[in-house]
Amino acid sequence: MKLKFRKIAYQLHLWLGLTSGLIVVIMAATGCILAFEEELKHIVHPNRYFVENIGRKKLSLSELTEKAEKALPEGLKVKRVVMPSDPSRTYVFRTLKMDDEAWTYWGTYLYYYRIYVDPYTGKVQEVEDAKKDFFEIVLDLHRRLLLGEKIGKTITGYSTLVLAIILFSGLVIWYPRKMSKSMLKGMFFIKISANWKRINYDVHNVLGFYSVIPLLLISYSALIWSFEDVDKWVKNTLNGNTPTEKKAKSTIPSEEFSNRNNILNLIGNTMNKELKDKKSALINFPRSEEGTYYAELTYDGRQYRNEQFNFDQYSGEILKSQSYKNKNIGYGTALRERNYDLHTGSILGITSRIIYFLAAIIATSLPITGFIIYLNRKKKKPKHKKNKVIFPSHH
Repeated sequence: MKLKFRKIAYQLHLWLGLTSGLIVVIMAATGCILAFEEELKHIVHPNRYFVENIGRKKLSLSELTEKAEKALPEGLKVKRVVMPSDPSRTYVFRTLKMDDEAWTYWGTYLYYYRIYVDPYTGKVQEVEDAKKDFFEIVLDLHRRLLLGEKIGKTITGYSTLVLAIILFSGLVIWYPRKMSKSMLKGMFFIKISANWKRINYDVHNVLGFYSVIPLLLISYSALIWSFEDVDKWVKNTLNGNTPTEKKAKSTIPSEEFSNRNNILNLIGNTMNKELKDKKSALINFPRSEEGTYYAELTYDGRQYRNEQFNFDQYSGEILKSQSYKNKNIGYGTALRERNYDLHTGSILGITSRIIYFLAAIIATSLPITGFIIYLNRKKKKPKHKKNKVIFPSHH
């Protein structure tokens, strides 16, 4: 029975690896590039992210929003702003519109702009057409293979599911049928003195084992984003009887509303007061008449460590607030809040980010080393020669 299970695991590992190898290489390689995206951007584009001189007082959020909107192509409105606590940093405003029916990356983003504004002077330091940004293209390649939301996301979603099966079947194959000292050594160490075929086998086998836990966590978090039903099932199962909170909605006033600047300033001031011991504040602008200003205060490099607020867009009243420290939100919701950090490795800070980066490098190599093993084994198989029939000679 065990032998049969092992054979099934081997066949799954082999054929799923051969069919999905190229996609896994693309997703893993792009993941490596994106691992330290923020740090790399700050080095490559300092003018975007840092002000020339730190001033005494920042302009109001409504003034800065107005400056950002004036720099945009006519008719476009700001939809988000990121306000860093670092006094040397610019505010980053954003607007974008996507077409989920598009078949390519270039069709998916109808427009996408980021505006970098000096919060002390209101100077627009750069208007970036984010559609052309290298990291944005790499991110879309990682998420959708540049093939749009419908096709690309479906392919990467199922490829991630296949990767999870490959990883589990790989563990079954990795564990030897009979344990011995030499076997034990071969499980955890690469024999460098061996020939290149053996080294290649060890690289696949040993490094595959060491990277399996971070790769399974990456796969799990990607599946949560890819499959809505899986997301709901995990969340509802872990939440149990925890009541689901209602979505916050703004109360539409009976009279004409023209107080947007005051509301923006109220929210901006509230966020600025709380920013002292935090990393940054993010504010999403309302998308509908009943929509709210969604604000998020992030403590550090871990996205889940935050406080969330929903402000009524007409009165500025806080309709809903939630902290990551809140223990009454349910285990499912708490796990879902940590999904981004689970995927990027920032869940435990810089240490886990480096571990994930190394795991992604290994993941890039696994389909290649696995394919070489497959070719080597194929060459070893003896060719069956047809038996020659020898007729006895008659004298």
